[in-house]
Amino acid sequence: MSEQLTLTAETRDRAGKGASRAHRRDGRVPAVIYGAGEAPASIHVEEKVLVKLMSGGHFMNSVVMIEAGGKPMRTLPKAVQFHPVNDRPIHVDFLRIGLHSKVTVSVPLHFIDEDDSPGMTRGGVLNVVSHDLEISVDASDIPGEIAVSLRGLDIGGSIHLSDVTLPKGAVATSNEDDVTLATLVAPSAMLSEAAEAAEADEDAPAADEVPSDNGSADAE
Repeated sequence: MSEQLTLTAETRDRAGKGASRAHRRDGRVPAVIYGAGEAPASIHVEEKVLVKLMSGGHFMNSVVMIEAGGKPMRTLPKAVQFHPVNDRPIHVDFLRIGLHSKVTVSVPLHFIDEDDSPGMTRGGVLNVVSHDLEISVDASDIPGEIAVSLRGLDIGGSIHLSDVTLPKGAVATSNEDDVTLATLVAPSAMLSEAAEAAEADEDAPAADEVPSDNGSADAE
């Protein structure tokens, strides 16, 4: 299950671009909490703490308990805006959720069982088409990652959504079971050998061009 994070915040008394710029100069990031039929709450959080949480790799699919004004709020990060030049976070949107709310999150895919893949043991290269999968799941059961087995996969084969076993209670938001998540392709060395073999076949003389033992093919 995905780790639950904690973030301390302060409420924003003022709104607008000027107030937001002032918060950023002080090392704070403006944010808003919305949803669950309640009025949006404007807050700001410490940038260093936010960046540290984001660097963990699971920020966008983790429940974040935000403590503001003595009131803890269970939230899910929905959007982070970054500065176009320095990539610093400048605003965050949090969705207010209940303990067992159904939420939609993108969860990283983790490909396993490489040793049980005939194609991988022969040097095949895994071409990952989708690095994560969007699912609908209970907020208390958000997985940190989804394991995808490569067992039995040979060169030229592929892994589809229908091949993946989702965590209990999770449902993929895509309605297409044949969505390709990864393919296994031949290594460059194997492709080069195949190309050389094909070239050799093209250069080889055709059967009717080979002279007979009696000399010219036109000899009577």
